Amino acid sequence: MRAYLLVMLIAAAVTYLATPGARWVANRTNAISAVRARDVHVLPTPRLGGLAMLLGIVVAVLLAGQMPFLDGVAEEPQVLGIVGGAVIVCLLGWADDVWDLDWMTKLAGQVLAAGFMAFNQVQLTSLPTPGGLTIPSARLSLFVTVLVVVVAMNAVNFVDGLDGLAAGIVAIGGSAFFLYTYSLTTQASPTDFSSLAAMMTAVLVGVCLGFLPHNFYPSHIFMGDSGSMVLGLVFAGAAISVTGRIDPTITDALSGAQRAPLFIPLLLPLAVVMLPLLDMTMAVVRRLAAGKSPMAPDRMHLHHRMLALGHSHRRAVLILYVWTAVFAFGASAFVRWRWQVVLVWLLVAVVVALLLTLGPLRTRGRFLDDDVASGALPTARAVAAAQAAQTAQVARGAGPPPTVTPQPKESDHDRTATRPGQP
Repeated sequence: MRAYLLVMLIAAAVTYLATPGARWVANRTNAISAVRARDVHVLPTPRLGGLAMLLGIVVAVLLAGQMPFLDGVAEEPQVLGIVGGAVIVCLLGWADDVWDLDWMTKLAGQVLAAGFMAFNQVQLTSLPTPGGLTIPSARLSLFVTVLVVVVAMNAVNFVDGLDGLAAGIVAIGGSAFFLYTYSLTTQASPTDFSSLAAMMTAVLVGVCLGFLPHNFYPSHIFMGDSGSMVLGLVFAGAAISVTGRIDPTITDALSGAQRAPLFIPLLLPLAVVMLPLLDMTMAVVRRLAAGKSPMAPDRMHLHHRMLALGHSHRRAVLILYVWTAVFAFGASAFVRWRWQVVLVWLLVAVVVALLLTLGPLRTRGRFLDDDVASGALPTARAVAAAQAAQTAQVARGAGPPPTVTPQPKESDHDRTATRPGQP
């Protein structure tokens, strides 16, 4: 466990120290989220945090290769597949943050990165389903692997709409997945606790924790597509390295409750990214039903709905953290405790999360309120409106534009917006 915690600490430290450098690169390459009427932030903000995250991943993996406990794992070809895929999507995200690529180009790059992972043996070959399910052909295995990785990348990208949201969700879900993979490793191999999935998940949690101090509201830098796609790809790689190695034939010898733990490698990754997957599915269905492209931006994401309920920026993010913990740790608890006990506590946790989401906290008091929500700072919509008024006055020849003070208060609709580059 100490080796994993050390790797996590290295990833966090490198990411934290490298983030100011990523911010400088973003400013130099014009990878900036400008303030527009439909945005939440009120100042132009750099969005290349993914560069710092990638550096944290690379350094942590390289140093893990120097540790006797993890050197064998770090030299496996799957590590090259995951890290190499992360490099590909980080560069793709950088290009998108600078030049705003079309969705087809981004999808092609994502498929390329997922294919690179599959080529380096990060591939689904079986699923722990009733009776066992082995993917019958290499071509189908490749297709399923690419599909899973691309969906995971876009799910994290979809949920990256508020300061600190994506990094926090992945850190919480990744922690639950790390505890599960470590427990699974200790049971499967009592003499060797080293595990590719545990190592990569520890690295993933570390880079998220290192980036959060720079990204939590009010954010100094956004992770951008270069970060969200890296997080999704690395988590998918870690999940595949566990799920894809389950031998489905052992399910034939088990029945009833004995078979339940075998489903955890399949269900836990879904629970970890439950919120991003739910958000992405709802967005795609909503846009297709309206006759729009599934990649067309709108203001109906889960975090936008939280703001519309009356929650401040910080409260919305923290409540979504709570929901992620409920799903992720609830699923992993089935490994350790009887399912009846887990269901009881899971029900209690869901009730608490519902009270936080829909209860009086959203409309009363100033607990965890932020400056924008309280009206101390103008909204992006107010700033953009003031700038447009000044421009129009100059165009009419009315003399030098007066200083316009944006209205401090904002409506719920004003706060339900996405940043540029976010779907």
